[in-house]
Amino acid sequence: MSLMFSRSHPVVIGKKDKRLMAEVNASPLKHFVTAKKKINGIFDQLASYIKESATFLKETYQDGELDPITTEEQVLEVTGYLSKVGGISEVLARRHMKVAFFGRTSNGKSTVINAMLWDKVLPSGIGHTTNCFLRVEGSDGNEAYLLTDGSEEKRNIKTVNHLAHALHQDDQLTVGSLVSVMWPKMKCALLRDDLVLVDSPGIDVTTELDSWIDKFCLDADVFVLVANSESTLMQTEKQFFHKVNERLSQPNIFILNNRWDASASEPEYMDEVRRQHMDRCTSFLVDELGVVDRARATDRIFFVSAKEVLNARIQKAQGMPEGGGALAEGFQARMFEFQNFERRFEECISQSAVKTKFEQHTVRAKQISDTLRRIMGAVHVSATEQRVHCLNQREERMDRLEFIENQLDLLTQDCKSKIKQITEEVERQVSNAMAEEIRQLSMLVDDFHLDFHPSQVVLKVYKSELHKHLEEGLGRNMSERCSVTITSSLQKTQQEMIDSLQPLLPPAERGRVDLPIPRQCFSLSYDLNCDRLCTDFQEDVEFHFSLGWTMLVSRFLGPKNGRRALAGCSDQVTRQMPITPVSTSLPPLPQGSMTQEELMVSMVTGLASLTSRTSMGIIVVGGVVWKAVGWRLIALTVGMYGLLYVYERLTWTNRAKERTFKRQFVDYAAEKLQLIVSYTGSNCSHQVQQELAGTFAQLCQQVDVTRQSLDVEIKDLNKKIEQLDSLQSKAKLLRNKAGWLDSELNMFTQQYLQQSS
Repeated sequence: MSLMFSRSHPVVIGKKDKRLMAEVNASPLKHFVTAKKKINGIFDQLASYIKESATFLKETYQDGELDPITTEEQVLEVTGYLSKVGGISEVLARRHMKVAFFGRTSNGKSTVINAMLWDKVLPSGIGHTTNCFLRVEGSDGNEAYLLTDGSEEKRNIKTVNHLAHALHQDDQLTVGSLVSVMWPKMKCALLRDDLVLVDSPGIDVTTELDSWIDKFCLDADVFVLVANSESTLMQTEKQFFHKVNERLSQPNIFILNNRWDASASEPEYMDEVRRQHMDRCTSFLVDELGVVDRARATDRIFFVSAKEVLNARIQKAQGMPEGGGALAEGFQARMFEFQNFERRFEECISQSAVKTKFEQHTVRAKQISDTLRRIMGAVHVSATEQRVHCLNQREERMDRLEFIENQLDLLTQDCKSKIKQITEEVERQVSNAMAEEIRQLSMLVDDFHLDFHPSQVVLKVYKSELHKHLEEGLGRNMSERCSVTITSSLQKTQQEMIDSLQPLLPPAERGRVDLPIPRQCFSLSYDLNCDRLCTDFQEDVEFHFSLGWTMLVSRFLGPKNGRRALAGCSDQVTRQMPITPVSTSLPPLPQGSMTQEELMVSMVTGLASLTSRTSMGIIVVGGVVWKAVGWRLIALTVGMYGLLYVYERLTWTNRAKERTFKRQFVDYAAEKLQLIVSYTGSNCSHQVQQELAGTFAQLCQQVDVTRQSLDVEIKDLNKKIEQLDSLQSKAKLLRNKAGWLDSELNMFTQQYLQQSS
């Protein structure tokens, strides 16, 4: 290959530049450049993927609403890959192809490098011109400069003489020091392809070969032994490469027999000398070092004249003929040999550098991508399993909710029926019990004892205390008759409600379902309110002779009809005889509607009217009786009547008045209580209904809490299922992305690494 240094003279443009660019683009070194660009792109994508995966795993791990899908170990493992891949990316960005030139002093190592660079970059000449390691690499700037170990100072250089002067003026430089020569890429096409050339002092000037290898040779892709074709390989040169071969596994070694132009003066011996050199070099590479087989050894040994090539290329770059000047015979053959060396060298170093620089990192990237794909696969499986579990839970909760709603409707109807049944039974029991108590009311009133006096003040207190006694006694007796049965029935119904609603509650709540239910003994309130009920009671404790006209009428017709009859008699006495009583406020009674009691009242009233019309009538009646029975019987009857009156008058004490008062009160209270029997029964049944309705409402409230809890759980499960769907999709995407990265690495391996094998 022929590299044309045209960009060192940007004035020259046109077809020549295009041709030279095409030659450069055809350089095998581009294989390394494209491979480096490709692997850097893959690692950038891998770093971005790892960052995305680490964020995803961390957020998933910290999500407290979900069951564990990822582990802390997975999060830490993936997070740790960030720094590792970042470090590898930095290393890859700095990776370049490195060739190290070794040989004895004045064998032309620097001249070979200058010839390859198409310019006098390094100082060269007879003697010890390179007093330290020189690292030549390209820079993006327009000016060349030096960098020494331990210093970031850029020392500008313009010509080779400046470089040589700078190197010799620095007293701190030793044979083991490294100086970086940063040469503008625009001046040298070879440096544009990430190639670094290392020039070394003569290996015969020091014994510190081991330290040289450790410092400058372990990362070299190709070693070039520049030998002097005027002499054979020396033991010093062989010893150095034996040490290199011990440290590195099958290093790539080229041998340049330089100054081959000297053989042109003795053409008759040229072939024999070449054969001898070839045999010795082949034996050294194959038999002693074992770095190449014998068939490929000829591609590693070349006979060149670096000085001729350098001068020719400089002339060509200046626009002069390549073969101008005093050149030894066979120049074109030696030029072709040097170009052949360059082609073989570029092919070897590009393939070797790709393998040594990228293979290990490619394998590491495949391991990382495989691990990430496995982790994302595990996350996907875990999210899928948890999603299925949540779907089953949601279906179970929805079935449970539907069952509760249906059962609650049925139980509501059943409980309403039971409440109605028990309230009707309570109303019947209370009504019967109260009717029985009304029949025995006299006994309860007789049990009341308090000082009695007919005065209004004492009577007021007496009636008030009697009302209290009656209300307490009736309430007590009613409770004894009804409360036990009603309470037992009530509690039984409550327990049936609890037993029927328990299956609708969660197992953990079933044992506490009866805790909110009041367990105290249920007590009916009969609310008789006797004081208000008997507030219009008017007692009559005046003396009334038992055989008197009023008492006889009352006894004969009854108290109510007697009062009506007496009231009618009084009206007849006060009215005028000829006037016929007419009532304008009452409608006339129809014929045949008068009862027997009303007929008797009418007869007595008529009799009273007849006897009171005139005194003459009384005398006539008395005379008739006198005539019929005689005066003795009449006197006896009158005497006995008077004695009976006196007796009754004398026995009309406060005790007799109290008995009369109680009898009147019993009759009045019984009549009033009879009116509220139905009301009291309804009131008690309503109390029982309220108690049972309250119990059922509390139980339904607990069931409602369960329903609400199920609704909340279903909503939470829906939310979790949505999250798991998202996680599942994300994990699947990341798993597929890891597979894509793995395929990219496999393509890189097939395209670059396997071809380099």
